[in-house]
Amino acid sequence: MLRLIIERLARDLSVLSTAAKTAHEAAIHEENIPDNKYDTLSLEASYVAQGQANRAQELKHALQAYQRLPLQPFREQDSIRLTALVTLEDEEGKTKTFFIGPQEGGLKLQLDGEEILVITAGSPLGKELIGKSLGDQVELGSNCYDIVDLC
Repeated sequence: MLRLIIERLARDLSVLSTAAKTAHEAAIHEENIPDNKYDTLSLEASYVAQGQANRAQELKHALQAYQRLPLQPFREQDSIRLTALVTLEDEEGKTKTFFIGPQEGGLKLQLDGEEILVITAGSPLGKELIGKSLGDQVELGSNCYDIVDLC
């Protein structure tokens, strides 16, 4: 799972860095020099470039965090903590699997045909899961879930 996250973040960082460079080049290109005070194409391109550069920096930090992240081993009786891969089952028998990571909550990945959602310990679900164990229940909103797998 960790390898998939690192590969995805590296790929996203590469794409975003290229986009930021392209937007920066557009912002400083001679054809985008304003003709008058109402011509904002260059200014708009610089805002886009800055936003993409900021996001690229966030991705770079997240990638470094995951590259340094040691995977924790989990046994049946262990409590959920960072690097846990947790499967929850709702009252209808539907399952969802989550990886608890340090950053980039919301990242969706595929592992053996199953969708895995990265959440952080600070997210509402992460806060609810940290410290729980296999067989415990968690509530999120009006839904109740059983913890059915932990690795």
